[in-house]
Amino acid sequence: MDLKNRGSFGTKLGIIAAAAGSAIGLGNIWKFPYITGVHGGAAFLIVYLVCIVLVGVTVMLAEFTMGRLTQRNGVGAFKALAPGTKWYLVGFLGILAGFFILSFYSVVAGWTVDYIFKAATGAFTGKSAAEIGGIFGGFISYWYAPIFWHFCFMFCTAGVIVMGVQKGIEKTSKILMPVLLFILLILCVRAVTLPGASKGLAFLFSPNWADLDGEAILVALGHAFFSLSLGMGTMLIYGSYIQKKENLGLIAVQVSVADTVIAILAGVAIFPAVFAFGIEPGAGPGLVFVTLPNVFNQMPGGQFFCFLFFVLLALAALTSSVSILECLVSYLIEEKGISRKKATIAMASACFIIGIPCSLSMGVISDFRPLPFLDKNFFDALDYLSANWLLPLGGMLISYFVGWKLDVKELSKELSSEGKYSIAYMPIFVFICKFIAPVIIFIVFLHGLGILNWIGLF
Repeated sequence: MDLKNRGSFGTKLGIIAAAAGSAIGLGNIWKFPYITGVHGGAAFLIVYLVCIVLVGVTVMLAEFTMGRLTQRNGVGAFKALAPGTKWYLVGFLGILAGFFILSFYSVVAGWTVDYIFKAATGAFTGKSAAEIGGIFGGFISYWYAPIFWHFCFMFCTAGVIVMGVQKGIEKTSKILMPVLLFILLILCVRAVTLPGASKGLAFLFSPNWADLDGEAILVALGHAFFSLSLGMGTMLIYGSYIQKKENLGLIAVQVSVADTVIAILAGVAIFPAVFAFGIEPGAGPGLVFVTLPNVFNQMPGGQFFCFLFFVLLALAALTSSVSILECLVSYLIEEKGISRKKATIAMASACFIIGIPCSLSMGVISDFRPLPFLDKNFFDALDYLSANWLLPLGGMLISYFVGWKLDVKELSKELSSEGKYSIAYMPIFVFICKFIAPVIIFIVFLHGLGILNWIGLF
């Protein structure tokens, strides 16, 4: 492929919208608020922000730098920077992780699209918590409806990618991200004005240092890394679309701030409402698809706010899935010489096909164990392999590579845009890449595998 004809982001707003859209996903909304509350509230938030600085911004900047320096995808970047070595295999780790994640992520995102229609038609109106739980359990165990919505969501994701970098990814992100923020702010205002909302805010923001144990710190480390879509090359490929005139360090900070602010706002939108109606908070699918419809059901104008919430969730999922699919598609375009349209169809189709057993593992093949030693169904096995193996290894090796293998002069030239910007942070950045980030991510890796618990550290 002629690298001179690669796409690029046209504006700084487009860069931030696309990269922040990649980072802002389902985890910001159904996981971060809850883990903040149960692990010490404001105390956890402080530790999380430190982790964002030490790990999140650093690894994101490392990926941005590799991408813009080489103007290539994950595999191609390592081939260009370390020719004749096996470092390109790190790029393949990212591609495999992205493939696994998009396959099951699209299934869950399809659930959010279905719930938009359920909310709009009043499917939850007058239903008890048990009945709403039954609706969710019945829906995900069907074989046809979840697969249909999985297809629809993947089709939308592919449609954005086919249009290219500026007309597809950038344009879509510049539209969807402001809409997402606007909806979130509406939900926040509604939540904090409910009677009893202060208990939910206290759950999130009251510092409880007694709950901030070693486990909480590791949770903060892990979420800071995974929340920013690091380790699979999405930020690397987006970095390759950033023009040389842009300040990479500033963009990495801005994207990290945007991701964190959205996560906090999601907590403000959710937990005051949950506590206002005396409902036990939770995390994950139970919070989103069972607890919150029950909360909205009891709220004046709840059907409208329920509809808005699932639109918000679907938009967050779409901006993330677009970045993952682009990571996969760019590999086929640049390394295999396949056209964007054919590469998109191929990768989207493959993810859709693998997503089918992920969906069916909620019902008809729930007892099937693809890897018996894990004792997990198909969906959970892909989730476990990507989150606990592929992403940490990818992020750790990217950080190590930038810290130890890249020429410092070349790195300085790229980060400063050939002297245009001050890079006083350069020594700190290199130090973290060399010594701090790889060690921290390795600890998270051991924790994810359960090794730290096994040896009795936690």
